[in-house]
Amino acid sequence: MTRAHILIVDDEPDIRRLVQEILEDENYAADVAENAAAAREACLQRLFDLVLLDIWMPDTDGITLLKEWKSGGLDMPVVMMSGHGSVETAVEAIRYGAYDYIEKPLSTAKLLVTVEHALQADALRKENLRLRQHLEPASTLVGKSEAMENLRAQIALIAPTDSWVLITGEPGSGKGVVARCLHSQSPRSDREFVDISLAAIPPQNMAVQLFGADEGGVIRVGRFEQASGGTLFLDEVGDMDLNTQSKLLSALEERRFMRVGGNQYVEIDVRVIAATNQDLQRAVATGRFREDLYYRLNVVPVHVPPLREHREDVPELITFYLNLVVERERLPYRRFSTGAINLLRNHSWPGNVRELKNLVQRLLILNRGDEVGREEVELALGNRLNAIEPAGGGDAATEELFGLPLRDARDRFEKAYLEHHLRIVGGNVSELAQVAGLERTHLYRKLKGLGINPKLGKE
Repeated sequence: MTRAHILIVDDEPDIRRLVQEILEDENYAADVAENAAAAREACLQRLFDLVLLDIWMPDTDGITLLKEWKSGGLDMPVVMMSGHGSVETAVEAIRYGAYDYIEKPLSTAKLLVTVEHALQADALRKENLRLRQHLEPASTLVGKSEAMENLRAQIALIAPTDSWVLITGEPGSGKGVVARCLHSQSPRSDREFVDISLAAIPPQNMAVQLFGADEGGVIRVGRFEQASGGTLFLDEVGDMDLNTQSKLLSALEERRFMRVGGNQYVEIDVRVIAATNQDLQRAVATGRFREDLYYRLNVVPVHVPPLREHREDVPELITFYLNLVVERERLPYRRFSTGAINLLRNHSWPGNVRELKNLVQRLLILNRGDEVGREEVELALGNRLNAIEPAGGGDAATEELFGLPLRDARDRFEKAYLEHHLRIVGGNVSELAQVAGLERTHLYRKLKGLGINPKLGKE
């Protein structure tokens, strides 16, 4: 468990020293600042877990500094301290966002209880936020196949270490689930798990999202600081531009960085887990990804198998997502017939577990009775090619495909593939770009060239 880091802001040296000693004796990490200016400087260098803030100081009073921090978006609990207390002052401090208020002379017991409660309340608040943001048990690996058991065993070995991990796998295979498993089984599990999808961020905004910004003393906290003491999950790391790759490499090597526009270093205390559906070794060979960054991230590689390689887990996955969607969205329960399950077990799942989850959700929403039958599943999947086989080993549609010139066959397959996934993602072209492994501008051109309406999936 990472020690909580507390900042003590007070203009009296004896009080600063006394409180620092008390906290350090209780295994907290404690920094001190003698005035508001020093406190601002300290907060430029790191995000604290808690601040003990004196109200009456010679340069800027504590209430003013509290309002400044809260309006600037610094997400840390603050406990006010004062030797000239009054009910009005306490009420004002709490109204502006302070967690609590303690009077001087400080009682050691009162101080430690207030600090413990403030940290617990903040941890609970952040946990509730995480639960609201992730309404499903996203750290659950479902399936008893050999592939899943091997993956669980690998996670059990890696999670207790602080090693950086590179997760590879096809879109929708469950890389994010593996990242959360690694975090939940690690010594950092009581701290933040912060994820960022780099594929969804324009290159010009990536540095600010990762490292934050200092705009004339107004601090914008980035993902690295949000994950302080915890885990930072860099999803689709292969989509980073070379300039951001350089900044990330420098931060990882030096374990510190500067916010965009800032001139103060911020120390890094995070475990980095990266994921990609791209072949980074090929990207390195073509100059699209830095070789030194690749080896820095790829300390421990983990590969997530596609669903077609563990299709025996399909029935258990159907049950898992069926119960999840029924509970989360209050939809009527529907039983899958044996014929429907057998059909789904033999499906090739080009969209992997994400495709299966979306299919279950769609079948529940389009409620056609208590049971999901084979015909309904066939309709939901559509008349698509699930596999490409040599001539003589497939159906009439496959035979026809192999009878076409290569360019026509490729266009027909790409059209079926993109229309299929466009329906799965509900017409979300950004998500389709991630599934297909294409840059969005290139994807739009391909959709237009194949005569596919991007609104198809929303109909």
